[in-house]
Amino acid sequence: MTALEIRDLHVNVEDTPILRGVNLSIQPGEIHALMGPNGTGKSTLASVIMGHPDYTITQGDILLDGESILEMEADERSRKGLFLCFQYPVAIPGVSIANFLRMAINARRRALNAEDKGISIPDFRRMLRAKMDLLQMNHDFAGRYLNEGFSGGEKKRAEILQMAVFNPRIAVLDETDSGLDIDALRIVSDGINTLMNQDMGVLLITHYQRMLNYVKPHFVHIMLEGRIVESGGPELAEHLEQFGYEKIREKVATRA
Repeated sequence: MTALEIRDLHVNVEDTPILRGVNLSIQPGEIHALMGPNGTGKSTLASVIMGHPDYTITQGDILLDGESILEMEADERSRKGLFLCFQYPVAIPGVSIANFLRMAINARRRALNAEDKGISIPDFRRMLRAKMDLLQMNHDFAGRYLNEGFSGGEKKRAEILQMAVFNPRIAVLDETDSGLDIDALRIVSDGINTLMNQDMGVLLITHYQRMLNYVKPHFVHIMLEGRIVESGGPELAEHLEQFGYEKIREKVATRA
């Protein structure tokens, strides 16, 4: 069964159309790369999938395992198995990564069962250390305040740790490579590859081929002016790197 299916999705911000008929299906075990120039709607799509209230869906549907999620709030979508890795993660001074993750886990559990007393501290510590060991992260990192004073690479590593803890059905990674130097990019990519499994699908939003040198997609999609205009395998990203978006635009124009 398709984990995530986007059907003819049209989205406005106020009265301005941003997405103009997006169709996309992601199966468990697949990595889909979404590429396109700035302002074409890639991050809008990520936000809409997670239920951002500033966007208005005027047509179409988003289904997770065959069930429409349009009426669900963001926290319910998260409990259903969606995860968004933010392009610009915010800092939360005074809240450690460990406390943030434990509160999030307990909030999820109590949403399912109001009587749930939450994960015990010893069980949480064992789980968190196991996840950090899997990602080859120093345990001291969990004691730092979430994203406060973090470098770009540290912020993205914290996001990947959250993904490891929440174990989503679909992970949407919104320009995870943004602002990363080559060493940080390699570390974050290694984390994504480590977590990738046959139960999780990934939508990887990126501008650049360099990210795809480390995280190998099964499918590549090109978005222009709010639509996915071209889809293919990894070779499509290589073609884009060589010829740019103008060749894609010319190809699309010949179909009109």
